[in-house]
Amino acid sequence: MTNILIIYTGGTIGMVKDLETGTLKPFDFSKISENIPELRLLHCHLSDLSFDKPIDSSNVEPSFWVKLVEIIANNYEKYDGFVILHGSDTMSYTASALSFMLQNLNKPVILTGSQLPIGDLRTDAKENLITAIQLATLQEDNRPVIQEVCLYFEYKLFRGNRTTKFSAEHFHAFDSPNFPALAESGVNLRVEKQLLLKNKSTNFSIATNLCADVLIFKLFPGFPLKVLESIVNWGLKAIVLETFGSGNAPSSAEFISILEVAKSKNIAIINVTQCSAGAVVMGKYETSQHLQELGVIDGKDITTEAAITKAMFLLGKKSDDINWFKENFEKNLAGEMSN
Repeated sequence: MTNILIIYTGGTIGMVKDLETGTLKPFDFSKISENIPELRLLHCHLSDLSFDKPIDSSNVEPSFWVKLVEIIANNYEKYDGFVILHGSDTMSYTASALSFMLQNLNKPVILTGSQLPIGDLRTDAKENLITAIQLATLQEDNRPVIQEVCLYFEYKLFRGNRTTKFSAEHFHAFDSPNFPALAESGVNLRVEKQLLLKNKSTNFSIATNLCADVLIFKLFPGFPLKVLESIVNWGLKAIVLETFGSGNAPSSAEFISILEVAKSKNIAIINVTQCSAGAVVMGKYETSQHLQELGVIDGKDITTEAAITKAMFLLGKKSDDINWFKENFEKNLAGEMSN
């Protein structure tokens, strides 16, 4: 039997309605098999660990990610897989951060949540939880089939750092616009093994030094240049610039001048597309050629969530060498971008 640790951090999935007061209260995961008897059909032993004070995912900060990876590291040898229950609002940020912080991972770490509380009549929580656990138990030749950070929601398993939340209303709340699903749950559980990351190293370690001196700036027609100019003078280490289409931006002298100032201050400018799907291709149009000439970092098809967490991770390793940062950001480190 495989041993799976369920880590409840907070969020809608862990709430049940008090029948007397009608208010939501935390679910007791120590009695999970009693409340969800279907779990007994899985060939695994479940343990649970809940945060002393569950948090709303809107309050997630880098220190929360550090706490999570330390929990996983402290329990890494005891368990064959980990299922993290998390609020959906920032789940893609957490999944992305963990994919970089958990180095040489060779066990499944699967995040899931729900749009409705686990005690609700029409809840999506039970299916998400049951299937996330089942995926974490999958073994082949006494090794976990999944050896990466994933996100499971509404019948699909995605690579965590490829996801984005696109709906606040539908059960199908997450998508992976630039990479196919790793598994799909239907009548059968179909796993696309050829898409999974293959880690040959057994030297598991964690990276807990993150630098949050980063910012996302989304371009729009008529955006105030003075705001971007002020941001450049804040003392940041990196700016994720959400540009138009395939990485295009204004070619005005004023805009270029601001980017030149950022370059002189060793601020990394990362070019990601604000489109929901597709990739940055700098130099394809004249309106992106000047970015390429200025040494702006090519975000390729990375999501904004993965871009910001990857920047924090790399700056935590070395924050004073922009050439090293650019070289490593443009590398595919954890399956977050296409080669």
